[in-house]
Amino acid sequence: MGLDENKRKFKNRDFISSFEFALTGIKTVFKEERNMRKHAMSGSAALVAGFVFKLNRYEWLWLLLIIALILIMETWNTVAENIVDLAVDYHFHPLAKIAKDMAAGAVLMTSIFAGISGIILFLPKMISLFAGLLNK
Repeated sequence: MGLDENKRKFKNRDFISSFEFALTGIKTVFKEERNMRKHAMSGSAALVAGFVFKLNRYEWLWLLLIIALILIMETWNTVAENIVDLAVDYHFHPLAKIAKDMAAGAVLMTSIFAGISGIILFLPKMISLFAGLLNK
C-alpha cells in the first residue's frame, strides 16, 4: 500500500467521521489513563462545590476553564507519551525521558494553577460559611 492509499484510508471523510474519531479518542483516554479519571473526579467535585457555594457567572467561567485545561493537558500528556513510546519503541532514550517529563510537567503546572484558582474561588466562600455557622 502506497503512502497516498494509506492517507485515503484514514482520512476523515466527513464531519460525522471526524466527530466519531474524536469521541473515540476521548473514550480511550478515560479508559486507559488513571490520572484522567482522577482529574475528572476532582473536576466533578469542584462542580458540586460550585453549586454548594453558589458561584456567580464569572466564577463559573473560571471554574469550567480550569477543569477543561486540566483535562486537555492530561490528554496532551498522554498523546506525547504515546508518540514518544512509538518513536523509541519502548527503549530508554534520554531525549524520550525529557519529552515525557516535560509533558508531565505541563500537567503539573496546570494542576498548580487549578489549585491556586480553587483557593481563590472557594476559600472566601468557605470562610464566610464557617463564620456564619460560628455566629449562630
